[in-house]
Amino acid sequence: MNTPANPINTADLYDERAEDVESISLQFQDLGGVSHFNGPVRTIKCFEDNALVKAVLATPGGGAVLVVDGYGSLRTALMGDMIAESAVANGWAGIVINGAIRDRVAIAKLPLGVKALGSNPKKSSKVGRGEVDIPLVIDGVHIEPGNLIYCDPDGILVER
Repeated sequence: MNTPANPINTADLYDERAEDVESISLQFQDLGGVSHFNGPVRTIKCFEDNALVKAVLATPGGGAVLVVDGYGSLRTALMGDMIAESAVANGWAGIVINGAIRDRVAIAKLPLGVKALGSNPKKSSKVGRGEVDIPLVIDGVHIEPGNLIYCDPDGILVER
């Protein structure tokens, strides 16, 4: 796992700006090839259907972080290696998935930050059910499109 040249450590950031950030206490796994990532948030809410994840990550990311609320489901994967490769090619800083991914060995080799609850080799449906760029609440933390998010092995902080 790679660390950027000037990583932002969430523990230090929380110490400096506790009033300005919220911590997600849900224990996400670090599954990408980059350990520290941050950027403005884009959001998706979907349940066991990754069509919107694929579509959004195929657009220019401009260093943003996609936060996907998959309702915590581990029954199907919301992202695999091909979608993750698309995210890299389109300039996304990372993805946080409240749900599962697959192809974790391949994803761990990509220059992309990825946090998810776990993995499952089972594909999701591809109907396109869900919503894009809407406010989310994960683990009691409100996440709005455009908020800044900071991720590292210690956890996830979201600006209020």
